[in-house]
Amino acid sequence: MNPKIVVSMGDPAGVGAEVTVKALADPAIAGLASWRIAGHESVLAAAQRITGLKLPDGVEILDPANDALTEVTPGMLSAACGRASVGYIRRATELCLSGDADAMVTGPVNKEAVTISGMSFTGHTEYIAELCGVNDTRMMLASERLRVVHVSTHVSLRRACDLQHERILRTIELGHEAVVAMGIEHPRIAVCGLNPHAGEHGLFGNEDSEWIAPAVAAARAKGIDCSGPVPADTVFLKAVRGHSDLVVAMYHDQGHIPMKLLDFEHTVNVSLGLPIIRTSVDHGTAFDIAGKNEADATNMKAAMKLAAQMARR
Repeated sequence: MNPKIVVSMGDPAGVGAEVTVKALADPAIAGLASWRIAGHESVLAAAQRITGLKLPDGVEILDPANDALTEVTPGMLSAACGRASVGYIRRATELCLSGDADAMVTGPVNKEAVTISGMSFTGHTEYIAELCGVNDTRMMLASERLRVVHVSTHVSLRRACDLQHERILRTIELGHEAVVAMGIEHPRIAVCGLNPHAGEHGLFGNEDSEWIAPAVAAARAKGIDCSGPVPADTVFLKAVRGHSDLVVAMYHDQGHIPMKLLDFEHTVNVSLGLPIIRTSVDHGTAFDIAGKNEADATNMKAAMKLAAQMARR
């Protein structure tokens, strides 16, 4: 049986509705799951008019009728749209937690729009983690060519350099579990160094030998095939050439820059450490092209495909 997957539409004034409609209009995507959309029916109807496409029969729209949303202007920052986008996330998460959905895919939200609505919101992953009652999550970026999981993400570079053995080890473990769920039974993991040349035996810092190397050794003792610390200036090239299935990056840009340079359109954001499956587009609301039928649904399709793949396993 196909998995049941719910898509949270994203900010109503952004491109989320458009890319959702475009993705589900593709029979190859529509056939992967039983789809629901958490979003306003009026916004999705406008997206269908703009794109000239129709949602396939059987797609259920979970329109939060109790959430007043008046006229939506594409590309316009709006507190009402910010509040609505968070409501979609909550609805999708609750369906997954209750077992009424097997996975969720999230469209792009605008943090400024949420903030001006008066809600406290630091990001998708953090909000979903709060709803799930967990506080130890990680971000993975995944494409068919490469996967990267991050020890730290939305913190300053200075804070990211304050490494912790247990956090590095837990990141390796979560990454290993996720790649297995993606269909690779025995993943090979390469762990980035923090400093240039992975510290060059202490010449450029001792964080690599004091924190990263022991975490790698501990992971290997648990039966995980991992190596490192590997200099970050070569590890991604080796991974793309087939030497590893997953790279563990120490901080946000160390992992994001090579992934987005390599395959921006097909790179999917996956949240690890949650009791549910959540994938997401890796782009923003694109207010500058919202409502113009210019949004590319390639990234949404990739997020939907991966959610279906993981849900089946």
